[in-house]
Amino acid sequence: MPVGTRGAVKGLTPEQLRSAGTRIVLANTYHLALRPGAEVVADLGGLHQFMAWPGPILTDSGGFQVFSLATLTNIDDHGVTFKSHIDGQLVRLDPARAIEIQEQLGADVIMAFDECPALPATPAALRRAVDRTIRWADACKAAQTREDQALFGIIQGGLDFDLRRHCLDELVAMDFPGYALGGLSVGEHPDEMAAMLRSLVPHMPADRPRYLMGVGRPVDIVRAVAAGIDMFDCVLPTRNGRNSFAFSPTGFIRLRNARYKTDDRPLEDGCDCACCRDFSRAYLRHLFLADEMLGPILVSLHNIAYYHRLMRRIRDAIASGAFDKLAAEFESATEPTENEDSKC
Repeated sequence: MPVGTRGAVKGLTPEQLRSAGTRIVLANTYHLALRPGAEVVADLGGLHQFMAWPGPILTDSGGFQVFSLATLTNIDDHGVTFKSHIDGQLVRLDPARAIEIQEQLGADVIMAFDECPALPATPAALRRAVDRTIRWADACKAAQTREDQALFGIIQGGLDFDLRRHCLDELVAMDFPGYALGGLSVGEHPDEMAAMLRSLVPHMPADRPRYLMGVGRPVDIVRAVAAGIDMFDCVLPTRNGRNSFAFSPTGFIRLRNARYKTDDRPLEDGCDCACCRDFSRAYLRHLFLADEMLGPILVSLHNIAYYHRLMRRIRDAIASGAFDKLAAEFESATEPTENEDSKC
């Protein structure tokens, strides 16, 4: 899922997203509640109409902002008080309010309110976050009034398998239509995340979607699929695209590098996105050096298309029995350096 935090995937129109293969997008409860306000979105026909997106939408609950805006938050057992990053006003989010906002926004998949601790964290902090996440998940189910929205529970617990399993078991007992893993890719080493996924994901219900939140790098996605994960979101394709960093099966491409000054090749041979159909690496480099806004738009579009092709490759490899070979290819790839491409 491309991330449309404020009701827009940065720099890209809905039609561009669809052309790149996008079928579902993610939006952010906290940010939309601050501006323009959930009531405004509801009055204007809901988030689908507001952002002109006809496909499914998933909204997170605001729980991640407990982590990402930690310096602006005050957490207690009943919820979180935020100091708005826009105007400094105090904003209160608790399970009932998080559900109310998401019902007003009208997303198809909504998330339970949770506490996402940064890693590393003390055992006491992890236990407290898990206890709150479980209580808040139950409160979210009680607050839900719409039957046309799928409410997913979020499993917390850091790198403590026993806490993760406890949280999972408690959420499964509440019978959510889908389950997400939160609190990963928040400071731990990627190998630690992969090990947790291998241990925990097989215990998640096989008949419900399994969603890894906020991940990530292509190799992390392949590792997570190997563990049994189905759904992903991440800002990486568009954030990197805005910063002249393109994804390609043959390597990471840093377009500001002088090696691309006269490179007339597309970013990726065979890619049918608008960026690769019409524009060279040399032209894209020129756009970034000239500070032209078209550069970030085109590379973001390409990166979204790359990620969707990656997911199609994964699905095809699973269907053909070739997934182990694909996974080995990603594991053998080297990390890029500043002056050379390498597989991603």
